[in-house]
Amino acid sequence: MTRKLNIFLVLVLVLAVSASAFANWTGTITLWDCPRWGNEEDDKFHWIKGKIAEFEASHPGVKIELVETPWAELGEKLSVAIAGRAWPDVVPVDISGAINRSHLEQGVVEALDDYMTPEELEDFFPGALEAYTYKGKLYGIPMSMTVHVMILNLDHFEEAGVEPPENGRWTWDEFVEKAKALTFDSDGDGVIDKYGFSTYILPGYYEAWPFFYMDGAQPLVDNKFGFNTPEAISAIQKLVDLKFVHGAAPIEMGSSDVGGTFRALAREGERFVAIQPWNTWAIATVTGEGVNHMPNIMIAEYPIGELGRPVSIGGAGGWVIMHQRDRAKMDVVVELVKFLSTTEEQYTFATNYGTFPARKSAEAMDPFADQPHMARAAQMVEFAVPLPEHPNWAQIDDRIQAELQLIFAGEKTVEQGMNDAAAQIERLLR
Repeated sequence: MTRKLNIFLVLVLVLAVSASAFANWTGTITLWDCPRWGNEEDDKFHWIKGKIAEFEASHPGVKIELVETPWAELGEKLSVAIAGRAWPDVVPVDISGAINRSHLEQGVVEALDDYMTPEELEDFFPGALEAYTYKGKLYGIPMSMTVHVMILNLDHFEEAGVEPPENGRWTWDEFVEKAKALTFDSDGDGVIDKYGFSTYILPGYYEAWPFFYMDGAQPLVDNKFGFNTPEAISAIQKLVDLKFVHGAAPIEMGSSDVGGTFRALAREGERFVAIQPWNTWAIATVTGEGVNHMPNIMIAEYPIGELGRPVSIGGAGGWVIMHQRDRAKMDVVVELVKFLSTTEEQYTFATNYGTFPARKSAEAMDPFADQPHMARAAQMVEFAVPLPEHPNWAQIDDRIQAELQLIFAGEKTVEQGMNDAAAQIERLLR
């Protein structure tokens, strides 16, 4: 037997053993996930629990440990885990971007280029892949795409005798007039108890932000702070005036109370606000069954300001894999993430969770054939812009949102608050 043949046989044996090791890996995979849509028991983790059970059944010896995590806590919790070098194996990403550039530059997220075939990649929309691409490498598998929209309670409009915006499009002035007309005393006790509009302000959440873009501003421009420019000051002031000058929003507007804000729009027995902006997941919630079911709604665009066209914020949700020392385990973790991101699962998300598929094959299944509100929201994707990409975005966002809360509480002027934000984040932009 020649030396070359010996080497060839050894290589074949090594590859066979390696492949066998990958196929036979057993152990525990830690997966974090956040609330999705509820079932009859209002368990918002029922989908992922079902998928875990399926995967474990088809992979004897593999156990998946689920860690249920609120979306609002995901970013901070992950940063702490990374600092302690005790990160999970799989992490979800939503529009707010729990995974950011700094994580990628730290090398704690796995690049997946070697695990995706050209045929697999071709099935994803380019914008979805772009959201997970950094310096030419793919750092996750997109699951869904989202956009922020305005949800209108048409029963409130009818009660106030106000016509909704034609085709769901309005200028800022039209929006203000309707919001004012939707604010009234419904029971004749001399106290205003119905309002035209409300929203909340909270780090990592951006329902209010398209208003701040409507006159042409952006939070970061060429690595410089942009929310203290004249365009931003004018846009933020308009929304502040809706509360303090026009009186068309409740005193709670601009607080961090996410749940209370949503109940004011959707909860049966409350519903004292006519218009609110939400991510598209809320459409599935208000059109589904239960106490948040709203039988008479409209999906509208954000009002048009000086920019001359609607603006929204969009993003791509999905999964990322944290750094794996054990490459045999890595193969199984990749298999799990692909299992969670199939065409069928993206269709399920679209029909139940209020998101748009990241896969062309899932969109081809026409998930919104009987969901006209989601079909209308899909038309707004063309107006959506992504959040800024910056290694320190989470810290920058915290400081901007904190100042916005003070502004909407009446404790600072818009100009003062945004200039204070600029001073705080100057070092973060270097």
